[in-house]
Amino acid sequence: MVQTSDIERPDPALVRALAEIGSATASGELNKLGVRSAHIQGPVARTPGASIAGPALTLQFLPKREDLYQVDEYAEPEKQLHRHVMYHTQPGDVIVVDARGDLGSGVFGEMMLTYFAGRGGVGVVVDGCIRDFGQAKDLGVGLWLSGTTPNFHSQTAIFPHAVNVPVACGGTVVVPGDIIVADDDGAVVVPIALAPALLAAASEHAEWEDFARLRLSQGGDLRLYYPLSEQARPEYEAWRAAQNGVLDGAAPGVRG
Repeated sequence: MVQTSDIERPDPALVRALAEIGSATASGELNKLGVRSAHIQGPVARTPGASIAGPALTLQFLPKREDLYQVDEYAEPEKQLHRHVMYHTQPGDVIVVDARGDLGSGVFGEMMLTYFAGRGGVGVVVDGCIRDFGQAKDLGVGLWLSGTTPNFHSQTAIFPHAVNVPVACGGTVVVPGDIIVADDDGAVVVPIALAPALLAAASEHAEWEDFARLRLSQGGDLRLYYPLSEQARPEYEAWRAAQNGVLDGAAPGVRG
């Protein structure tokens, strides 16, 4: 079993800004930046309405081999690495677990997720299951899971092997410290080196979508406004200038 050090966390302001863009915009703009698919496939939103962004702590499971792992769930708790990823938790963190898509082992239960919530963790993405879901869903932690089970973490076919190493969660590589953006559409991995470029592209995307949404709600031509056509761009630029003028002239805290 492998224990590793803490992660390097990104600028909190960058994380807060990415939390505003959503997983769909993050995935689409990352595709333009060269990442074909950043979506973690398998885990789905189990806490509707939760929308988060945060740096990834990672936990890797392997197929169980009994000569390598014979730990009793309660007798030797500190030998269980799924506990150790929790110990690194700082406010705003997200735990990402490569549980191999296994549906027979509950990686975390209510007590450990209560600890995670108490430490300020905001989300858990598991390519596998948790248990005690009835209680866990009410802890205020966003949950993206492949399933739920009554079994404990190493009861069946897998065991925890490494903490804060690169993992393949849902077929997507997650490096410790990458930023996870997750909401009702799913969880997306933002490589830390691409995060500033993604934010710049996503901010512009969000602004023209506001304009397009307005025009479409007024019965505007889909072909003209979504995606924004060059024909509609002068109208958009005028709208944006007017919006910025209202905001610049507004009292502090007042949006036009």
